Amino acid sequence: MKRHGILNAPLSGHLARLGHTQTLVIADAGLPIPAGVSCVDLAVVPGLPGMLPVLDALLHELCIEAVTLAEELPLKSPALHDTLTTRLAAIEHQTGTAMIRHELSHEAFKAELTKASVIVRTGECTPYANLILHCGVPF
Repeated sequence: MKRHGILNAPLSGHLARLGHTQTLVIADAGLPIPAGVSCVDLAVVPGLPGMLPVLDALLHELCIEAVTLAEELPLKSPALHDTLTTRLAAIEHQTGTAMIRHELSHEAFKAELTKASVIVRTGECTPYANLILHCGVPF
């Protein structure tokens, strides 16, 4: 039995296989999952689990060099956008490395999903609560 970290076996396996520049998507409950892209579905009921606890768990496991989000997020869900900005700034402070931030229209964001190594579906129901995490290297 693992003592720490991600306990979900399929998710843990996907994380172990990620390499530099590959992407992982944290998806809300409504984001369409493209055919052929691996999906670890954590959603139980609306809101469970939320995107933020999943993001926190993943940030403890992964080295992230960039993040992509929908440009609609700050307008449609400003509280979540502010919280994400704070969380990402804390990781930058911890690692001493700036994280590149990309914003795309929601339609362009969805087009990027086909390039993802894995999509992690949450129960999040906040509009535009989706992130693409771009893997970095810890050296």
